[in-house]
Amino acid sequence: MLHEGKSLKGTFISYMVPAVAAQWVFALYTMIDGIFVAKGISEVALSSVNISMPFITFLFSLSLMFAMGSSTIIAIHFGKKDYAAANRLYTQNIVTMAVFAIVMTILVSLNLERFARFLGATTETLPYVMDYVGTASYFNCFFVVSYLFEILTITDGHPKLATLFVTCGAILHLILNVVFIYWLKWGVFGAGLSTGLSQLFQAILYLSHFLSKRSMLKFVAFRFQGRELWRTIKLGLPSGITEMSAGVVIFLINHAIIRYFGTDALVSFSVISYVNTIIVMSMMGVVQGLQPLVSYFYGRNDWKKCETLLKYGLVAATAIPLVMIVPAWIGADVVVGFFVSPEMRTLFEDSVSIFRTYSVAFLLLGYNVVLGGYFTAIEREKSSAAISLGRGLVFIYLSIELLTSLAGGSGIWWVGTASEGMCLGLSAFLFFLYRRDLAKTHKDIVLAPV
Repeated sequence: MLHEGKSLKGTFISYMVPAVAAQWVFALYTMIDGIFVAKGISEVALSSVNISMPFITFLFSLSLMFAMGSSTIIAIHFGKKDYAAANRLYTQNIVTMAVFAIVMTILVSLNLERFARFLGATTETLPYVMDYVGTASYFNCFFVVSYLFEILTITDGHPKLATLFVTCGAILHLILNVVFIYWLKWGVFGAGLSTGLSQLFQAILYLSHFLSKRSMLKFVAFRFQGRELWRTIKLGLPSGITEMSAGVVIFLINHAIIRYFGTDALVSFSVISYVNTIIVMSMMGVVQGLQPLVSYFYGRNDWKKCETLLKYGLVAATAIPLVMIVPAWIGADVVVGFFVSPEMRTLFEDSVSIFRTYSVAFLLLGYNVVLGGYFTAIEREKSSAAISLGRGLVFIYLSIELLTSLAGGSGIWWVGTASEGMCLGLSAFLFFLYRRDLAKTHKDIVLAPV
């Protein structure tokens, strides 16, 4: 799994950079998909795809939960040199995810119209939503398995290969969008088909790796173990909650914006949401690079290296948002200009001001994401779940209620900073408890400040 001749910092960077790059590809993948649908079909079609997104988000959240849980346990087994246990868990979780996805496909197919209306489809958008969900759902198995494969490819010691495969999938997705939407005029059905086929293609690429001699992980005969499944879910649940709650956060803030400002201000928040997605996914990339290494040394009971890796992760949580946000803050008019025409003077100027106000939150969120991921890697799942629930739901709700009651609608734009600040306080307290427990159980370790 590890490059024994490389320094710990070098190994961390070699894992982190490809993982962050893969997250950027995925973020751009989503943004460009929306542009194709809006420009190649219609605004109503784009709304329909957005209505369908909670279904895709649910699948992604489930896959992320299994991926992070599986990766953590497998890396621990690698650290203990117990490759047989790693292979049994790997096989069991791949099979479990595939079976669940197939069941989901059957249920959605048999209740397609009812499911589309549950997602929020109206009379106008219902045909589009049914086309998109109905088509994409046939590829559920490949969607959930391909993301699980991506994370496990990193754990298997091939982070660059994972980035290459996800990039190949994104390129194919773009090509198929052009063919299906622009050339063949297949509409939303074509958008759903291009998404599904690109996931199928990625799954095949990852499968070619895991069936090759270079992979440490192998498919083996296994006896289903419910205890190991539950362990996977417990460890991966915080990551799944983080992803799932993103939709809840957008829902809550959108409703607050409409209540105080009306629909025009949603455009301003859309700019914030796109930038926020890139920052959050960058931090998730850091965690994906950090987690298998920390879990590996945790499995070897080498706490000094675990702590050193945490330091590297926190440095990245400081540097990456600064490098990305400071130029964006200075050039906020350029960022907003990608989404709002300067000719719409009032909306444009308001959006620039709102972006600069809200972006302060981006400088805090990295610490919460990295500490939550670190706690997952060392099997402190309660601490990790508390951070995920806090930043993804509880503190957002409390911030909205508190700030709007004190400052009215203008308080909404400080919600992100307030909620991330509250969560950072919780993260610091949980970190203090962790260091206290570590000092008690490992008295031989001299803990340096982190």
